[in-house]
Amino acid sequence: MKRREFLERAGCGAACFAAPMTSEATYTPEQGQRRRYEFEIEIVEAREDTWCHAKGDKFKYPGEYGQICTWLRGSMDKFLSAMEQGGELPWRYEGTPYEKVIDPDGLTTEFVRCPDPTADLVAKITKTRVT
Repeated sequence: MKRREFLERAGCGAACFAAPMTSEATYTPEQGQRRRYEFEIEIVEAREDTWCHAKGDKFKYPGEYGQICTWLRGSMDKFLSAMEQGGELPWRYEGTPYEKVIDPDGLTTEFVRCPDPTADLVAKITKTRVT
C-alpha cells in the first residue's frame, strides 16, 4: 500500500507513524554520536479557572515532567518520544498562533492540546539541540 493511500484510509492520526524518522536525525555521521537535546514545556493557553495549570507555567523535560497533569502528559508522550529521536511532525500550522519552528540543527517547537474538555489548555514543547 502506498503512503498516500495509507494516510487516506487511516486518517491524520496515522500521519505521525508515517513521517520519516531516520538515523541521520539523531546521529552525527562525523562523530558517530547521538545528538542531545534540551526540552522545555510551556503552557501557552489555559482558561483562568483551569484546575491544573496556568498560562505561562514552564517545565523542564524530563526532570519536571511529573508536575504536569496526567491528561496533558498522555497527549505529549508520543510527541516527546519522536522529538527525542530527532523526528518532527511535518505539519506547520502556517498563519495560526500555533505556527511551528522546525530546524533540525537548532530549535524545534511543537504544540499539544490537552484532551480535558474543561481546560482549553495548549502546551508548547521547545526542543533545543545541545550537541
